[in-house]
Amino acid sequence: MVISYFSYDSIPDEAVLDGIIQLHKAIFNSSDDVKNKMDAKSNVIVLTAMKNSKVIGYKIGYELTPHMFYSWLGGVDPTYRKNGIASQLMSRQHSLLKEKGYRVVQTKSMNKWRSMLLLNIQNGFDVIDTYVDEKGLHKIILEKTLDNER
Repeated sequence: MVISYFSYDSIPDEAVLDGIIQLHKAIFNSSDDVKNKMDAKSNVIVLTAMKNSKVIGYKIGYELTPHMFYSWLGGVDPTYRKNGIASQLMSRQHSLLKEKGYRVVQTKSMNKWRSMLLLNIQNGFDVIDTYVDEKGLHKIILEKTLDNER
């Protein structure tokens, strides 16, 4: 299986963005108004995994401070899971962030997304806090220092 990876320093073209939104809806059962939220963020970086012209994985994040990046949304099409795509997207994101001068990457997860939680921990993230959001959902905040690659 040939998978191509791409990175964008802004919102990708309409075809790729539509693919990301469709995949996001399929995984999370919600569109979350992804494009408008991306428009409102600073220094958005988008990574995609593509099979032919189909988006089969994505990772979206944005700058929190000049040295801290927030890895916001991501997912892999269930048909293509267990092929290392999420790991590749994470690795590529972290390499790109280091090149751009970021020192820390932060993300949030929940217990129901155990595979993502484990992937983060296996790749050097530490749990730094937890909280209950306005919807009553328990969130886990994770952080990784990028110059301490594991």
